[in-house]
Amino acid sequence: MLPIGPLMTEHRLIERMITLMKQDLQRIRENVAVDPEFAFVDPVFIDTAVEFIRTYADQCHHGKEEDILFVELAKKDLTPEHRQVMEELIQEHVWGREAVVKLVKVKENYLREQEGAVPEILSILEQLTEFYPRHIDKEDRHFFLPVMDYFTNEEQAAMLAQMWEFDRKMIHAKYTTIVEAIENRRACVVRDQGIGNRE
Repeated sequence: MLPIGPLMTEHRLIERMITLMKQDLQRIRENVAVDPEFAFVDPVFIDTAVEFIRTYADQCHHGKEEDILFVELAKKDLTPEHRQVMEELIQEHVWGREAVVKLVKVKENYLREQEGAVPEILSILEQLTEFYPRHIDKEDRHFFLPVMDYFTNEEQAAMLAQMWEFDRKMIHAKYTTIVEAIENRRACVVRDQGIGNRE
């Protein structure tokens, strides 16, 4: 298997989530059309979509692209076109991260019943659901296969092994982060309540 194999497989799951996000976007739009004052946004779905994009699309998928494939490509004598596309892809990853941060913020605004939150949510969801298919198409159809020619079979096998190892470690990193976050929150509560200072 080529090292781009797992990346292209991951694209298929990302596309499925984007389809679900498009469906939610359409549902919200239909609600707004009926009654703009009481348009219902499902914050649980937004949280799920954010978690998916942050963990799967960004940390897992983009992590392998940026930390393995792009690092190895940077060592090669790329054509100006391939170097430009790689730089564009990196900038697109940054844009995606920033869009997700905005989505989290406007979801919180929605929960606080802040005026204008629903149109902002619609705008960001629309941007994300338009962005990912274009980004995936650029990688799948115009970048991944051509850049494999820069690598020997041995180099491709080594990258693939790195990707499997990356995935294996990621689950441990994710749940270590979850436990540390809970521990930190509880330590803050104890400190704020002065419990830790009692004798």
